[in-house]
Amino acid sequence: MYIPRISSSRPAEPSRRGRGLVLLVALAVVAVVAGAVALTLGGGDSRPAASTVNLADGLPHTAVEASSSADRCGEGWRKPVTGLQVFDVHNGATEAAEVYLTDGSGALLGEVDGLAPGTTRPIEVSLGRGSYAFRCLVEDADAVTGRAVRISEGAAKGGPAVQPVNQHDVIPPTLAYQKWVSGGFGAVVREIDTLRAAVDDGDLAAARTAWLPAHLAFTRLGGAYGAFGDLGAAVDGTDAGLPGGVHDKDFTGFHRVEYGLWHGEPAKSLRGPADQLAKDIRALRTEWADTRMDPLDTGLRAHEITEDSIQADLTGRSDFGSGTSLATARAGLDGTVELLKVLRPLLASRDPQLPLLDRKLAVARQDLDALEKHGGWRAPDSLTRAERERINADFGDLAEQLAPVAVIFDIRRTS
Repeated sequence: MYIPRISSSRPAEPSRRGRGLVLLVALAVVAVVAGAVALTLGGGDSRPAASTVNLADGLPHTAVEASSSADRCGEGWRKPVTGLQVFDVHNGATEAAEVYLTDGSGALLGEVDGLAPGTTRPIEVSLGRGSYAFRCLVEDADAVTGRAVRISEGAAKGGPAVQPVNQHDVIPPTLAYQKWVSGGFGAVVREIDTLRAAVDDGDLAAARTAWLPAHLAFTRLGGAYGAFGDLGAAVDGTDAGLPGGVHDKDFTGFHRVEYGLWHGEPAKSLRGPADQLAKDIRALRTEWADTRMDPLDTGLRAHEITEDSIQADLTGRSDFGSGTSLATARAGLDGTVELLKVLRPLLASRDPQLPLLDRKLAVARQDLDALEKHGGWRAPDSLTRAERERINADFGDLAEQLAPVAVIFDIRRTS
């Protein structure tokens, strides 16, 4: 699988969502050598041999050191060549380290994060002619840059290199997105008031009609859910982890109302949950005015929205009777588009595959829209096999394209 992004070897991180789901977000989808193993030397040393070797993957391997000393950082790279290759990075320090491979401009070609003492991890990259250096950032030590290595023969062009972003770069788009979310709360409040009024009037048919627009208006704010905290869970949480399930007193929000509307509960029993939903969304809107999204999370959110849709919406796990979880996935795509709009000025110069990402988003939106036009929104388990396969493929492709966006916007240590 070709991922035209920074080569990385990074541990997965947990995702948080108001729905209460905990997901492992595979940020390290960029290429890592499958099945690469360290060569064992005598005396129990687990480091790979210092010379360039060919392992079962058929690629050249070079063992290099991570060190807090500039003289040792990247030591071992003595036979530079162009083309696809692997650097087996060994941490010889006594503390964990981050290691970056950079070109002459400081752009990143590959990285290893959280490299424990005495361990080795690979970086797979494609190099062309030019100047390169390893940068080592060992905990409790200043960052150092190893000696520059010049490649003057072979292929002129290697894999893409990405200029890293810093926190100051990401603050403006984060503030812009936060402002967009603030404006979106107005539509959410209006739609929820319509829903609540229908429940108060005892018109459950009208309430069922009003539920979906209200829920979708909130879902479109999905890039901010990690900053919504407990109120976000109260508004859009599920019964996951509640002892009483859907009958638990702490089951609240959109899905509590949804369950009642599509499981024959009388209007009298739904007035309390609908009123609480309206109260919570107003409290969230007020709280949001004083909330600051973490710039470190902005790039990650774009990927998380799609991952959560795959886990919850495409499987129907977020459906409590309305059969509209695919509509929720569709609204999540709208939220992703809005988030990418504010990131685009930084992303355009760093992601050569951005046009492909745009196309993948457009295809996923079109295919979901086509399902809605041919019979209205349906539960995932009512789709034909061909329809399910098409939607699953759309979101799988989209997740693959979005995951490296999170890597690009990861704020890296510089000193």
